[in-house]
Amino acid sequence: MRDESINFLKELVNTPSPTGHEVRGQRVWMNYAKQFADTTYSDAYGNCVAVLNKGGSPRLMLAAHADEIAMGVNYIDADGFIYVRKMGGIDPAITKAQRVTIHTRNGPVKGVVGNVAPHLMRNEEERKAPKIHDLFIDIGVSSVKEAEKLVQIGDPITLSDEFDLLRNDLAVARAFDNRIGTFAVAEALRLLHGGKGKLQAEVCAVSNVQEEVGLLGARQIAYSLKPDIALVVDVTHATDYPTVNKAQHGNVKVGQGPTITHGGCNHPEVVARIEQVAKAKKIPLQHEAMSNTSGTDTDVIFWTRGGIPSALISLPNRYMHSPVEVVSLKDLEKIPELMAAFALSVKTGEEFKVKI
Repeated sequence: MRDESINFLKELVNTPSPTGHEVRGQRVWMNYAKQFADTTYSDAYGNCVAVLNKGGSPRLMLAAHADEIAMGVNYIDADGFIYVRKMGGIDPAITKAQRVTIHTRNGPVKGVVGNVAPHLMRNEEERKAPKIHDLFIDIGVSSVKEAEKLVQIGDPITLSDEFDLLRNDLAVARAFDNRIGTFAVAEALRLLHGGKGKLQAEVCAVSNVQEEVGLLGARQIAYSLKPDIALVVDVTHATDYPTVNKAQHGNVKVGQGPTITHGGCNHPEVVARIEQVAKAKKIPLQHEAMSNTSGTDTDVIFWTRGGIPSALISLPNRYMHSPVEVVSLKDLEKIPELMAAFALSVKTGEEFKVKI
């Protein structure tokens, strides 16, 4: 991966973007994407769009969500300890004994999630996995008045872990879900910008908000943008580590390329085109099946305005929704290459319809 791209990825991952409070991360994304776009804009809730080959046809949306799971300040007790509320799929059991940052209007406030030492636990009942309302944050104050001078109810909270290289091409961070997606759509725009003369479709790279709490930003931007086709990028569960049941969750390996999903919201003709261009570009693909939903923005984009032909491309991710998500940068690099090849394969006015 080129140095400029890896630096962009690091900045994107390390910039806090808690769900519902994505503005800082969106600024990083927009500042990078605008280099490769004809025009950029954002909407009322902070969904960001970078457009290349404006006026081309059909309109292709490359979408990924910008938000990360987080917590919010919910209650401050008399001694200044802070209790929290979930913002997305936080796991309380792995959040204990972590360093955190509370993002206030006056700047960041450091804290730690308290953890009672096992020596002080009297029985097995106290050793059970905690609920979210059991967690408390210590910011080093001794009273509610002192705490209220620093934070207020509703302030978002993120874990403090940042991007690092684990070994070879494997990287670790707290929020690859789904900064890898917004990275990939911006990188696809960069690749297409270099050969803009060959592009017939209008390409709209989208970094949308509030996926982790209900796929909300994708609903907003898909409705207003009115794309003819949509490719969605997200992470998927790698299953190549101990204790994961492959018979139940499929066989998805880090380092073996991105995945495409079959069934449901994934339009068969769009999926077939992805497979076609992947074969031509010698991009390895893994395959996943879905039943009712994909659990991604694809679920809401595909039914917008009577149906938008859509498909999901995913990056295998070990230990999702944890401070130590692990991905392969080689896998990640293939996703913008795949999307750019798809965009270049689309001909003026082309429609994707199920053949009856």
